Amino acid sequence: MRNGRLAHRQNDDHHAETHHTGLADAGHTAIDTAREWLRKAGILVADAARAFWRDLKSLPRLAQWAIIIAGVLIVAVFLFLANPNWNWARGIVSSLASTKLNRPVAIDGNLRVHLFRWTPDATIDGLRIGYPDWGPRQNVATAKQVAVEAEFLPILTGKIVLPRLRIDQPNVFLYQDAQGRANWDFSNGKAKGEPTKLPLIKNFIINDGKVELTSVQRKIKFKGTVNAHERATASRQAFGLTGDGSLNGKVFELNATGGPLLNIRTSQPYPFDMTVRAGATKLTANGRVIHPFDLGQLEGAVTVSGHNLADLYYLTGLTLPNTPSYSVAANVRRDDMVYRINAIKGRIGGSDINGVMTVDTRNNGRPYLTADLNSRALNFEDLGAVFGATGANAPQGAELSAAPRPTAGRRLLPDAPLDVARIRGMDAKVRYRALSVKAVPNMPLREVSVGATLDKGLLTVDPIDFAFPQGRLQGTAKIDARNATQTNDIDLKLTGVRVQDFVPQIGGGEPLEGILNARVVAKGAGNSVHKAASTANGEVTAVIPAGTIRQSLAELMGVNASKGLFMYLSKDKKETDVRCAVAHFDVKNGVLQSRYIVFDTGVVLLTGKGTVNLNDESMRFVFKGKPKKFRLIRINAPIVIGGQLTQPKVGIDAGPAVVQGGLTLALQSIVPLLPLDYAKDSNCGALLASAKAEGASISTRPPARKAVAAPAQPKG
Repeated sequence: MRNGRLAHRQNDDHHAETHHTGLADAGHTAIDTAREWLRKAGILVADAARAFWRDLKSLPRLAQWAIIIAGVLIVAVFLFLANPNWNWARGIVSSLASTKLNRPVAIDGNLRVHLFRWTPDATIDGLRIGYPDWGPRQNVATAKQVAVEAEFLPILTGKIVLPRLRIDQPNVFLYQDAQGRANWDFSNGKAKGEPTKLPLIKNFIINDGKVELTSVQRKIKFKGTVNAHERATASRQAFGLTGDGSLNGKVFELNATGGPLLNIRTSQPYPFDMTVRAGATKLTANGRVIHPFDLGQLEGAVTVSGHNLADLYYLTGLTLPNTPSYSVAANVRRDDMVYRINAIKGRIGGSDINGVMTVDTRNNGRPYLTADLNSRALNFEDLGAVFGATGANAPQGAELSAAPRPTAGRRLLPDAPLDVARIRGMDAKVRYRALSVKAVPNMPLREVSVGATLDKGLLTVDPIDFAFPQGRLQGTAKIDARNATQTNDIDLKLTGVRVQDFVPQIGGGEPLEGILNARVVAKGAGNSVHKAASTANGEVTAVIPAGTIRQSLAELMGVNASKGLFMYLSKDKKETDVRCAVAHFDVKNGVLQSRYIVFDTGVVLLTGKGTVNLNDESMRFVFKGKPKKFRLIRINAPIVIGGQLTQPKVGIDAGPAVVQGGLTLALQSIVPLLPLDYAKDSNCGALLASAKAEGASISTRPPARKAVAAPAQPKG
């Protein structure tokens, strides 16, 4: 056994010795091969040197000296550039950077460069980027030190890859004036600069950075800090930009965080989170830089909420309409100068909102917004906020009084001004449709469809299309804010609308039935609905070609104190014909003056006149009714409607009635009051022809006798 172990050990020692001997032989062979290559290379170099010297001696002496001097200069330049002290080049580098950035650039400290390496590097002490001549005299950016490394081989192919970039104590001051000029726009001024696209940085470090932003146009003031570390710790994020300030006079806070900017690859997106608060407005984003350091390629899920969409102008630069409180989510993607906002979903007031938007800034940075939006169920009251309406200018019910007079009241027409600068600052093409409408009482809307185009300060709303259970309101509107004085035009047609859909039922029935057609054509100046209306000029025409009315109401319009009152109190549902009803108003300087008002029924002819002042929103109408047949008792007193548009007052002018009663008492007569004249049928044909000539549609179709029930509103 012992002899066996000994033999085995001797065998292993033999193999080990053989193995080491083999390695040694291989090493000697490699060394010999290398020596042979070096010997041959030396021979080649020596042969080349002898050939060069032989050829050089064959040249003229002047050419010989020229070649020698050139060689010496090349060696001298090589040795000079190899020196890390490049302070001699600070002026050259600053000049080149100034030309590129269109801003004065200076290097106040040392410039160190190691050029002849596989990863050349440079260190700049005291870097300053100056301000434009139109802005505050404060540098756009400064840094205590910038250290950068670059890979040599990618440079040969036209690419720049930075293994490391470190910036110590950078201070950045960003400023935008009232005209929208920005000191961070390094373009030549003829065209807006494109998004920042940095080269690939594998390791990006920022120490103790500070950022300050002031935008006069957006009313923003912000101060923050920025840091980028190689790793996150328990007390800090790897990347963080945080700060606060004010936005349109409200508290503004921003917090953006991300992972370490280490081992970044262009094929791997870099994720980040951001939260912005400005007063009641809150924006959150879970996004990513699709190709790191190319800030023109971003995408993410964004949610935003607040009291009014118009307030987003200060964050986005987009002119959005006034709205009630909102909460909206969307997927946002930036492709250089184009922003695509998809999968919009949320609520504005009591209405849902869905759709897509695109914002194109390729036209010298000027936003061009296109949108296709829709609502499954629109709350009609939310539309009022678009024009500046609030609860303070909602109409109220009419009051009955003996002698109505115009009184001060709540305003119906909104006076919220339109911001002309915003209208002029962007272009747009928007389409909106509501598939159903949650309407207010006596406003039975079914669908709403609106298109709007904004072109260099001219806002055209076309089409305007409101669908009712029967009939439509259609037309166009224009707001021209291109000049110093804003002008506004509207042309609206109401066709085929059933009156009974707008009149509340009385005694379980419809007191008035018929087809209503109308047209409004007006033009006014001013930057609010109220101002435009108070300066308006145009025409208003309304017509009911035929229909029916509860006879008791018709009799009361003639102030028939016997039959009309009896029928009304007894809830008699007997009807009489409406032969025609026509009203025409001339609009001058915001005052609607009636040209004629005629309401012709089978039993009473009602005529009237009056005015509506859109400036103080007062009105006064006087209506006189005459029966067409003998009535036992009739008070010869006109009906008067006055007060404010938000709260009209209805009454009877007792003057003629007092005279009539006084004469009766003087005669000591107890006989009924007998009218001396009766009304005749009006010339409805002529009235309708005149209304048609003035633009009102005339339909001779008989009105539907019963209202069509509205479909059930979708949930949500």
